[in-house]
Amino acid sequence: MASLNKVMIIGNLGADPEVRSTGSGQSVATLRVATTERWMDKSGQKTERTEWHRVIVWGKQAELCKEYLSKGRQVYAEGRLQTREWTDKEGNKRYTTEVVAQRIQFLGSGSGKSTRHETGDSASSSFSDTSMPGFPVDEASSTGDSDIPF
Repeated sequence: MASLNKVMIIGNLGADPEVRSTGSGQSVATLRVATTERWMDKSGQKTERTEWHRVIVWGKQAELCKEYLSKGRQVYAEGRLQTREWTDKEGNKRYTTEVVAQRIQFLGSGSGKSTRHETGDSASSSFSDTSMPGFPVDEASSTGDSDIPF
């Protein structure tokens, strides 16, 4: 039987990225991302709940996070869930579940411009799209090609 471990979140950073280097010199960034769910309860009161997610970003993506992200910035993270276990100073077993990012998109604007910076496993690029900041532009529709079969 097949299995799938995939997470996609869009949220705001609760702090600047924490970036460090491993012993081998590889960069790793930790992002604290807040996602907020809003709804009306049974009595008609607006209610909200915020979840905090720890997102781990490796390599060149981590360096780009350090350069372009700061507290409050909106980000899209896609990756897998991973639970780590360790023993604290008192000898208690502790656990944490985090998102190990394979793809990060910097949404919104860090400087008032409609700019999107996208990082992935193989490349990083920056795009400017004022119609839908943070989401890819449909190349077929922007070039006039209409031979898409659906």
